[in-house]
Amino acid sequence: MRIARFVLDSEPQYGIVDGPAGSETVTVIHGDPFFNGVERTGTTHPLADVRLVAPIIPRSKVVGVGRNYAEHAAELGNEVPEEPLLFFKPNTSVIGPGEPVFLPEFSDEISFEGELAVVIGRICKDVPVERAEEVIFGYTCANDLTARDVQRREKQWARAKGFDGSAPLGPWIETELDTESLGLRTLVNGEVKQNGNTADMVWGVKELVAEVSRAFTLLPGDVILTGTPAGVGLLDEGDRVSVEIEGIGTLSNPVVRR
Repeated sequence: MRIARFVLDSEPQYGIVDGPAGSETVTVIHGDPFFNGVERTGTTHPLADVRLVAPIIPRSKVVGVGRNYAEHAAELGNEVPEEPLLFFKPNTSVIGPGEPVFLPEFSDEISFEGELAVVIGRICKDVPVERAEEVIFGYTCANDLTARDVQRREKQWARAKGFDGSAPLGPWIETELDTESLGLRTLVNGEVKQNGNTADMVWGVKELVAEVSRAFTLLPGDVILTGTPAGVGLLDEGDRVSVEIEGIGTLSNPVVRR
């Protein structure tokens, strides 16, 4: 099931996306699916007539995982850590599909990082690996934009990873997905830059949910970014960056400078 968040006239609404590519519809659901469950209304719109926004604005946090693909760690001259390397991105870093990525003035090296994002569906703490699926609402595409020059010169990653607009999410949340071996590509202006597979993650989705929940209580709508494959590179004004994940769809954003 694909759960989208969209705007038609005024306030964002949630809906279920149905149908084949190019002729999808979105059926409005009652309230917030993270608290009310998923119940269809009788109102349906062509997907082309609505504007998709970020499928979730985390109530609490976005938790990133660094160096979770060995080849990506190597391309930046790093070792794979002995345990998941965690960092935060604030919810103000989240933008939706089609929204512009504004290059911050304090950095000359903004890098793309296409990633699978895990969306948490219920409050949880110390989740066993074998029960991780019980707390997952679904999955979406993410781009963990990084100010690479800032990351090199500062010990903390808060500014390098957490600037406004640094966490595009979308286009929707897929609630039923086997994440063991998914193709993941990042394209810039239509050219493939990253071509990876979630099978190459050092720690899989279940292990990450368990490990993150050991450190932090997870709340409905929290997001875990699972790391990026090799091939990261820099973005320029005028670029369009797209993240494609098998079984989910495509998240695409233009790159601009204020």
